[in-house]
Amino acid sequence: MDMLEQFLTFAEQSPTAFHATANIGEMLREQGFTQLKETDPWLVDAGGRYYVQRNDSAIIAFEVPETGFSSFRIAAAHSDSPAFKLKELFEDKTAYYVRLNVEKYGGMIMSSWMDRPLSVAGRLAVREGNHVAARLVNLDRDALIIPNMPIHFNREVNNGYAFDPQVDMMPLYGSTESAGGLMREIAEAAGVDPDRILSHDLFLYSRQNASIWGAGDAFFSCGRIDDLECAWACMKALSESSARDTVNVCAVFDNEEVGSGSRQGADSGFLYDTLTRLGFALGASDGEIRAAMAGSFLVSADNAHAVHPNHPEKFDKQNCPRMNEGVVIKHNAALKYTTDAMSSARFALICEKAGVPVQHFANRSDIAGGSTLGHISAGHVSVESVDIGLAQLAMHSVYETAGTKDLPMLVQAMKELWA
Repeated sequence: MDMLEQFLTFAEQSPTAFHATANIGEMLREQGFTQLKETDPWLVDAGGRYYVQRNDSAIIAFEVPETGFSSFRIAAAHSDSPAFKLKELFEDKTAYYVRLNVEKYGGMIMSSWMDRPLSVAGRLAVREGNHVAARLVNLDRDALIIPNMPIHFNREVNNGYAFDPQVDMMPLYGSTESAGGLMREIAEAAGVDPDRILSHDLFLYSRQNASIWGAGDAFFSCGRIDDLECAWACMKALSESSARDTVNVCAVFDNEEVGSGSRQGADSGFLYDTLTRLGFALGASDGEIRAAMAGSFLVSADNAHAVHPNHPEKFDKQNCPRMNEGVVIKHNAALKYTTDAMSSARFALICEKAGVPVQHFANRSDIAGGSTLGHISAGHVSVESVDIGLAQLAMHSVYETAGTKDLPMLVQAMKELWA
């Protein structure tokens, strides 16, 4: 199985951040990483490989050199993608149908979710005696659809229509006779009695399979390319690297799509806690840990906008990346991206050494851009940082597109970062 096929398998098996984190953990264990618990004391050996999870949806892995370390080399990505989340009480029974009451998670293109088979996956909070345990679940069947209105009743839909998430986006599950059926299905898929389910974090996801397409198979499409592509590529590179005189670190945070303001997001102490606990476990003093951080480097890896084939006018003519032409360094004068001249140059040299081409992205000056986790994380671990990504189309659609040549290039660049 080649690298792209490995990633597509991972993406299809990771319908939520919980599943992505679990699958990354499995990949790391297969490569000799040992899991640490935040609630336990840490015993860390020189030359060891470790990872730690938080909230089942964020994960940080690291490699320790055989002898002392001078700094941390860090990559950061995120595990979540825009989706619809089921509300705590989600079944809505009408005179004719059973629908699901959902709310938006992140800034998705809502119309892309309509008229396609959907399913449900996520995490259950399950009673086990006097305790609560987490249980991952994936219904893994075509179970739902969000139907469009026929154009006969919505003749303005092609002239711009404001979708109401509380009205237009409620998925259809069945007829009235199916009331209560979805939770029973979810419980069965998880292998638990429905009465033991105390709460849930459940999301919709598209059942459309990944595809490789275009002239010369130049492109691929699937769900959650933003940002599973960078998350997987960085973890893949880390698992195939060996630390020398720096600690190699890869962090995959949750909740980037809603501002990172959670205990498992980039705007938390997760990365700082991990680095300081690691330093103390290796016998470093507080001053030595701070000195190591001061000399560290962080690559914030979150995908970039490829110039659109139908709307090139939306892009800056000189700073518009293309798919299959290399890793993108992202720039913003207002520091929505952390890149400055020094960090851009440093990462460009890493890519040059790896034989990987570099592109640059900046928004048109009259169009506001987005932001990502780099500048948020830097507020907690203040290190030199660069924002990068891979060029893709249809960001935040339920079905996104990227170039087949770019993924191996990012893996190679990150392996050079950790060489």
